[in-house]
Amino acid sequence: MPDPTLQIYADPTFAMASEQFRVLADYLNLDSNIRARLIAPKRAIAVTLPVHRDDGSITVFEGYRVQHHLALGPTKGGTRFHPGVSLGEVAALAMWMSWKCALTGLPYGGAKGGVTLNPTELSRRELEAVSRRYMQEMIPFVGPHVDIMGPDMGTNEQVMAWFMDTYSVYRGFAVPEIVTGKPVSIGGTSGRREATGRGVVYLIERALNMLKLPPHQCTAVVQGFGNVGSVTALGLAYRDGMKVIGISDASSAFYNEKGIDIDAAEKHALEHGNLAGFDGADSINANELLTLKCDVLVPAAVEGVITERNAAKLQCRVLAEAANGPTTPDADRILFDRWEEIFVIPDILCNAGGVIVSYFEWVQGLQNFFWNETEIADKLFRILEQAFTAMIKRSREAKIPHRMSAMAIGVERVLAAKKSRGLFP
Repeated sequence: MPDPTLQIYADPTFAMASEQFRVLADYLNLDSNIRARLIAPKRAIAVTLPVHRDDGSITVFEGYRVQHHLALGPTKGGTRFHPGVSLGEVAALAMWMSWKCALTGLPYGGAKGGVTLNPTELSRRELEAVSRRYMQEMIPFVGPHVDIMGPDMGTNEQVMAWFMDTYSVYRGFAVPEIVTGKPVSIGGTSGRREATGRGVVYLIERALNMLKLPPHQCTAVVQGFGNVGSVTALGLAYRDGMKVIGISDASSAFYNEKGIDIDAAEKHALEHGNLAGFDGADSINANELLTLKCDVLVPAAVEGVITERNAAKLQCRVLAEAANGPTTPDADRILFDRWEEIFVIPDILCNAGGVIVSYFEWVQGLQNFFWNETEIADKLFRILEQAFTAMIKRSREAKIPHRMSAMAIGVERVLAAKKSRGLFP
């Protein structure tokens, strides 16, 4: 029977994160008391955000923030503006962020926030009003040593600048370390926007190296052509010489067996707001895109796109989970049986580049000491390499799939911190 204290998070995404944890907890043979402490979020905030619209009306939006645990330090996590945002989804993302930060050795617990809205339907003034009102409502619960926000789906550098300014006005002085992903002009870090995608590319390169597959002889499919997906596709195409044969976003999907001009696709998406109407490849059904024969498959969009219906049909050699939670537990069971056939780079490692560089930005804000983009990239790759090596080592020694290996490392580090700190009072 589900824990009644977690019913407020009822949501398919939270159920998926909880099932992943259950499988891992069974493997680690954790008792029920430990499980309850590890899975239940420390704090959840729900707020209403009344905003004046340009037409004179008032719309009340719903906003959320979940802080999963504080055992390792302040919480850290993005804020998304998306129509599908719910308390349960945010709680799941916060939980994944906890394991991600622990796996990569960052001194954070996981957090996540969001507002249920479609940012493309708001004017710039309305978007600023929502952003500032959201941060204003969160001020009692966040801070540079409590919870640090960052960008996520539907938010960007400008939204982070509004967050920072709102918090700073409240404090009476500039507090750049309250958010990460800010513009460089107000204390942001060079390369933060590209960090997640760059990390995905680095880890794909490491996987291909282990499989002895030369990148320039490989093909790739990237599902999701937002910030992470586009940076990943560009890196695979122009850094590694890989042939990207399939791309998609929420509007459309495209395939070209000879390779897609990713630079042209990015220019089209920037000019038109999405890939719809792109003439550099043939249209394809979005579901078929995931099962195309390729060497590297990169789901970089939303949760739950790889399911029990298509997991057995995947024809990739490397599955690089650039999105959060792209693989359902039912699909995971299928991939567990194929783990020697498909090299999975699990999401809590694959997309960790963003929070790693956010950590650098936070440290810079606290110390007023800045690194250049080359130094940032070098530090990013070093941390990813350590986490990747640890995951592979445990997977080989214990003969377990990569997701279980990565989660085990993260969960055990959180558990060790909780045990060391004890239970108060």
